[in-house]
Amino acid sequence: MLNVPSQSFPAAGSQQRVTPTGQSRNKVALKPGHSLLDWIRLTKSGRDLTGLRGRLIEVTEEELKKHNTRNDCWTCIRGMVYNVSAYMDFHPGGEEELMRAAGIDSTDLFDQVHRWVNYESMLKECLVGRMAVKPNPALQAQTEKTESTHMNGLSVPSPLRQEPLPAPLPAKDHRPRYDWFQTDGTVNIVVHTKRKIPSVGCAVVDLQDDTLRVDILLGKMSYLLYWRLSSEVQGSVDVQTAHSIGKVQVCLHKSVKEKWTKVGQPLEHHDTFIQCKDRELFYRECVLVSKTDVTHDTQVLRLQLPPGSHMQVPVGRHVYLKTSLQGTDVVKPYTPVDQTLIPPSRSSAEMASDLHLMIKMYPDGLLTSHLANLPIGSSLSVGGPEGSFTMRILRDVTHLYMLAAGTGFTPMARLIRLAFQDLTSIRSALYKSEKHIKQHALFKSPIEKQILLCDYENAKITSAVWSFLKLNFA
Repeated sequence: MLNVPSQSFPAAGSQQRVTPTGQSRNKVALKPGHSLLDWIRLTKSGRDLTGLRGRLIEVTEEELKKHNTRNDCWTCIRGMVYNVSAYMDFHPGGEEELMRAAGIDSTDLFDQVHRWVNYESMLKECLVGRMAVKPNPALQAQTEKTESTHMNGLSVPSPLRQEPLPAPLPAKDHRPRYDWFQTDGTVNIVVHTKRKIPSVGCAVVDLQDDTLRVDILLGKMSYLLYWRLSSEVQGSVDVQTAHSIGKVQVCLHKSVKEKWTKVGQPLEHHDTFIQCKDRELFYRECVLVSKTDVTHDTQVLRLQLPPGSHMQVPVGRHVYLKTSLQGTDVVKPYTPVDQTLIPPSRSSAEMASDLHLMIKMYPDGLLTSHLANLPIGSSLSVGGPEGSFTMRILRDVTHLYMLAAGTGFTPMARLIRLAFQDLTSIRSALYKSEKHIKQHALFKSPIEKQILLCDYENAKITSAVWSFLKLNFA
């Protein structure tokens, strides 16, 4: 995941600062027997983790506030209340971090840190009940139109955070629009983004049975089209992008040559233009086609998308791998790399539609140990893409420096390629490790316009190194 460090980076208390003796870190070493796998075993043991002996209750705001101690800790996420007391010793961020959510609605706090985590699966045995909310007539009317879901026999309440409605349009309408046309054998949806599109594209298309979902990723914004199709189509989909004029065309092939009166019935959130972070993750089943060794503990996994899916992952964005282990969904983010990093075993056209992920395999890692032993032909759920990085910040930049450690190289790999393809202002693009920074290998001469991109999910940058960067990079 790519990030542009701010003046306050690394933030106080961050894992990337040198931690003074006696102070806790945001990520702690778990005690033996307290791994994620151990937590899954505990939830399957039959132990009462809620303290309510299987009862589900409605929780008022006043009641929630009462449960704010280490041994009696309740928190609310998206309208559902959980007793996380038993999870304290299993939380990778430590007790102090989890206690920030004690006795409050922690939805925003949760989303800031790891909204991709499948908390519903991990905490289902900790479910106390749902928040008692005041009825909202408008929200209730909208909720009645949607299919209700259940968790442990309890109806999930109306989401407290609905996907926001499109913001009022500015004087000049920058909102994408679409139209469609048909021939005897095809139906074509044309999206006009009203802006240039990077060469890697921005369209994520999923044709599943009788539904078509088209998500156009434009910087930090997402434009979604979503239909239940009027008639049956063939399983494949074609996508063409006119980068310079910002046009995306999706072509469906009719199963029967008949005239359509409309594309289909609009589904939830159809024709909406909102921030990517507010868009719900969408998963599709992919097939593991190959594994290629990069080092003794790192592999490139090649995943084949379903025939009806087409995924153009913007540079700097990541996807999520999800699999079920012992009845619990485990989800992790990974950044795709270009197919040029592995020897071609099929035609370039075929490989271009595949997803390539460079992953370091940890023997004691819950997901990576599973991936290392996963046979070719197995299925994996892939969600996203997601991420906040946009190419806009690189406009007019002449010198680009990339700092990363280990597999933090993965988001840099595509950016180096794109920098010389799409960014005409770039004169120099360098990938450096922290070792190079310490040796003062960078910033030897005055630079016109420069930017540092840092993978600070993996690169543990010390305070001393960051001080040097600020002095020489200002």
